[in-house]
Amino acid sequence: MSASSSEIILHNYPQSPVAEKVRVALGIKGLSWRSVEIPRLAPKPMLTVLTGGYRRTPVMQIGADIFCDTQCILRELERRYPSPTFFPSSDTGLMWCLSRWADGAFFDAAVKLILGAAGDDLPRDFAEDRGRLYLGPDWAEGLKAANANLPHLASQLRTPLHWANEQLADNRKFLLGTDPAAIDAQFYYLVWFMRGRWQNGPTFLTEFKHLEQWEARVANIGHGVMTPMSPEDAILRAKQNEPTAQPSIDQFDPQGLKPGIYVSISPDLDGGEQPVEGKIVFASYDTITVHRNDPNAGNVCVHFPRLGYKADII
Repeated sequence: MSASSSEIILHNYPQSPVAEKVRVALGIKGLSWRSVEIPRLAPKPMLTVLTGGYRRTPVMQIGADIFCDTQCILRELERRYPSPTFFPSSDTGLMWCLSRWADGAFFDAAVKLILGAAGDDLPRDFAEDRGRLYLGPDWAEGLKAANANLPHLASQLRTPLHWANEQLADNRKFLLGTDPAAIDAQFYYLVWFMRGRWQNGPTFLTEFKHLEQWEARVANIGHGVMTPMSPEDAILRAKQNEPTAQPSIDQFDPQGLKPGIYVSISPDLDGGEQPVEGKIVFASYDTITVHRNDPNAGNVCVHFPRLGYKADII
């Protein structure tokens, strides 16, 4: 395998909190990677050439394999680079469950608080884009409700932050103990988001002394070794390679999905996004991979999580 076919390419932008989760994860593993900076707002034509329509941030590319959503990204990094592990304890399944809560209810409350607190200061195009993405079609009403409920939303964040602060009260370095784990990246990005994007965030966080010390330790891990890459070179990298995903069948799949079936994949929450269509390569309990061909990128396999995504047979 050539270096170019195994090189990690992260399509992201600096202000993205979800991309910060992956950047910290790359730091935990001490990896070198290429950074392709993408626009904060759609359209993102250079990205969707690779994904087939998916435009959320971040997306990881390795050769002609494209990984959407941090669930798929972290799983693939652990598979390819098992040491140091993202799961230094025996609680891997529990940690995945906890991460889904962090990316669900916790992140939703943080988004509503930060967008709601910004109120009329948000640029209209940004408010509409993020509102539709995270609040659904009635995003304008959702932002008004968030603005009217800021103390409540802050209280919903304060409780889990206290839980994490108590977890760290025994002077452990990281959430699971001595070594940083995936759950540190999966929780840290929410604190990073609140501190950097909510005007009251720095003051709000001073209540959690152990958490702030942990936050500094995670920040000191860094992001690995990053060098920039142009989107044109990333597309060329895909075209120069072939995807590595191999067909397999899950006999217990509730939808009866198997290789060769054409599907349309989209996030459960309707953010007004274009579904990704392709031919299934494999569908397991946690991942669905489709093959597609693009005149600019060639043959690519696009990987999605099963959890939080819908696959419709077409």
